[in-house]
Amino acid sequence: MKKYAFLLALLSATLTGMAQKKPVLNHIALSVYDLGKATAFYRDIMHIDTIPEPFHDGKHTWFRISEQSQLHLIQNAKAITQHDKNSHICFSVPSVEGLIDLLDKHQIYYENWAGEPKTVTKRVDGVKQIYLKDPDGYWIEINDDKY
Repeated sequence: MKKYAFLLALLSATLTGMAQKKPVLNHIALSVYDLGKATAFYRDIMHIDTIPEPFHDGKHTWFRISEQSQLHLIQNAKAITQHDKNSHICFSVPSVEGLIDLLDKHQIYYENWAGEPKTVTKRVDGVKQIYLKDPDGYWIEINDDKY
């Protein structure tokens, strides 16, 4: 009887652990037209570190976004297309102003949520944010949210 009680307790603990585990973001994949330009943007402007990718075919660049999340660029877009600002990825930085200095240095256009050039949005919670596009026209929000 003790044997079965132990097995039931183990099964219960396993099922409870499985039920409490939530999904985590593994990666975001973006289809890009020019892998070199896109890689340079995320590496040199956004300062995201590249990581090894398993394909080694010259059509992929992988970046480490966080401990558990990655950004995958895949060269297979037939053209650069328009994207809606409501569909965007967001990165938090220690200083929006510091990133603005880098964007200005590289003459990269940015705007606030309303579309006003070179303007910062200040949300009701005090978080500053700007919006820009990567070389493929994907919208990126940059903010200084501290969580």
